[in-house]
Amino acid sequence: MAMAVLHSRTTLGLSAPLISIEAHLSPGLPSFQLVGLGDTAIRESRERVRSAIINSGFEFPARRITINLAPADLPKDGGHMDLAIALAILAAHYQLDTRHWPSLEVFGELGLNGQVRAVAGLLAMLYQARKAKHRCIIPPDNQTQAALVDTQDIGVATDLQQAFLSLERGTPLPGVQPVHSPVAPQQNTDLNDVIGQAHAKRALEIAAAGSHNILLVGPPGTGKTLLAKRLPALLPPMDESQALEHHMLQSLCSNTDEPNWRTRPFRQPHHSSSAAALLGGGNLPRPGEVSLAHNGILFLDELPEFARSVLDGLREPLENGEIHIARAKYKVCFPARFQLVGAMNPSPTGALNDGRSTTDQVLRYLQRLSGPLLDRFDLQVDVPLVPANERRQVKQPADDCSDAVRKRVAAAHNRQQARSGCSNARLTPPQLTEFCALGDDEQEFLHTAIEQLGLSMRSHHRVLRVARTIADLAGTTTIQRVHLAEALSYRALDTIFRQLNPATAMPARPR
Repeated sequence: MAMAVLHSRTTLGLSAPLISIEAHLSPGLPSFQLVGLGDTAIRESRERVRSAIINSGFEFPARRITINLAPADLPKDGGHMDLAIALAILAAHYQLDTRHWPSLEVFGELGLNGQVRAVAGLLAMLYQARKAKHRCIIPPDNQTQAALVDTQDIGVATDLQQAFLSLERGTPLPGVQPVHSPVAPQQNTDLNDVIGQAHAKRALEIAAAGSHNILLVGPPGTGKTLLAKRLPALLPPMDESQALEHHMLQSLCSNTDEPNWRTRPFRQPHHSSSAAALLGGGNLPRPGEVSLAHNGILFLDELPEFARSVLDGLREPLENGEIHIARAKYKVCFPARFQLVGAMNPSPTGALNDGRSTTDQVLRYLQRLSGPLLDRFDLQVDVPLVPANERRQVKQPADDCSDAVRKRVAAAHNRQQARSGCSNARLTPPQLTEFCALGDDEQEFLHTAIEQLGLSMRSHHRVLRVARTIADLAGTTTIQRVHLAEALSYRALDTIFRQLNPATAMPARPR
């Protein structure tokens, strides 16, 4: 019986189930059928495979060809099975000996001339293949990704003929060259590029030190976007496991390689982005911006211009660090532990007191952001216009440059890891009780402030986390009243609400 079996994989979330590619040649009129719930890219592989086999100098079987992608009920997508399908057909036609195929997985898209091209999602598939201790054949343009997982038993095939000769003769293919994991590069932006805004710079340092979500509120031209884009320069680089997880997510959307793979991601989607683009989705779900920002920063500029339903979709991943996407037959889960940075104007016309909008218009504009979403910002920072006498570009203090701030942030990170094993923004309620204990005076001060501001219990916990980070930056083991006072000062929207409606703004909530 003219039949051969080869293996590849498909992606389903971050998992990569094994796919058996079964090729069967039978008598009858020449035809080429491909079954197994493949998408358009897989169905079109019939023409790519046919041309690649002929143009590589092999005989294309003039028989009835059936390719089955098993398991049959699992959706499959992408052109990364082209090379495996072509080799399976050649083996079923007795042009290729299969004795060198045990535990082999093949990945690669074929050009019409037989060239093997790069594929998306390979990092996740290679990770699962290495766990199964299988040999792999990959495209040459995916070598950088392969080197992040392992270089053992991975061969690189530039075209169909090279892969064929290797399997026929049992000679090894060229291997993947190991690469050194580069540390994040020196950033070409500095915090001192922003003129003035000492209060906002201090808040940015606190956000970096404790991985806190931060909202920058101010009129146009005050430096909100400049400040947000300088946050990555203050953060320590990702460790090996974080970098691998991020690039597995990145590989699901593209086959591009980043030269400095430990640099934290910085994602800035436009405010017209849909829910699927921001949160992830599709018939075969792909990660959205919240997952592509995993272990990094998601920056939402002009925050109220996003659709409210899209913004409210951020609430669960902000709380849980993951996003679940359900379909009729399966459900996938993508990690989404990111640091949210938002920037917004305090009114629809830009400035709060420019005389161009009424109080009702401003309130309607601010009400585009739900209360539960605002509760998830640890820091709400006022970024006012810089006074005219401070607008001159003068040399800033050395202690305010990104290098100096980065050192203080790294020291605070080390204290948090030694104490709780996580950043302060990720402290659980039991850890809050243990590591954020307050004295009687501090407890009374915080209780009074919360009553006056009408903060929710979630906001109460976030104030404690921010105060713990301020204490870490100061190098103190206990949270003091001055730390709590500074943490409570980062409540810019509360101040705006009181200014707009002092009689009813932020009433105390029932307990």
